[in-house]
Amino acid sequence: MTGKLILVRHGETEGNVAKLLDTQLPGLPLTERGVAQAKTFGATLTTPPQRLFCSEALRARQTGGYIEAATGTPLEVLEGLQEVQVGELEGLNTQAAHEQFQDVYHAWHFGDLSLRVPGGESGMEVLDRYVPILERLRDDYLTDPEAPDIILVSHGAAMRLISRELASVPRRFAANNHLDNTETIELVPTTGGGWECTRWGTYTPPFGEDAAPTGDDPMG
Repeated sequence: MTGKLILVRHGETEGNVAKLLDTQLPGLPLTERGVAQAKTFGATLTTPPQRLFCSEALRARQTGGYIEAATGTPLEVLEGLQEVQVGELEGLNTQAAHEQFQDVYHAWHFGDLSLRVPGGESGMEVLDRYVPILERLRDDYLTDPEAPDIILVSHGAAMRLISRELASVPRRFAANNHLDNTETIELVPTTGGGWECTRWGTYTPPFGEDAAPTGDDPMG
């Protein structure tokens, strides 16, 4: 089996604690708990990744920096991997704003990628900027059957949407199952250019459609 693409959600931020819709760059920093999560994640890796990447967001760069310190693998920042952009809902933490975003986000998981919140991205626009980067990483680093894993520190809502689309994860499972800070989605390249999801947070395949919803972080 070839190496995996390990997508890591960043550590806890001040925005997560306040349940803010925080998507614009550079975004809010890690909390002390988020720093501890990032350090723990790096320390528990049994084998250093062959490459370590992150989005441009401050929280992803900080998380990746602690993984770099623990593993010795240099961190590289990539453009185009920021969180789903929520437009006019940016910075809000009201129940109404959360519900408005979640209505659009869930619609994406069930096939309507054209929707957007006012001033925000459509699901297709997220895929169009994000998927080509993952395909390039696959071609550059995961074609050798002996290739070690690569790690990409990213964002919960984007990670879930991208992984559902690439690996055909059951729609209801992907829509309902949030990721806690520093939890991972692990994707393995398959023949013919596909991907298989081998981990989603605490879950491993098979992923059931009837899995109970988890988490209440709007971006998780």
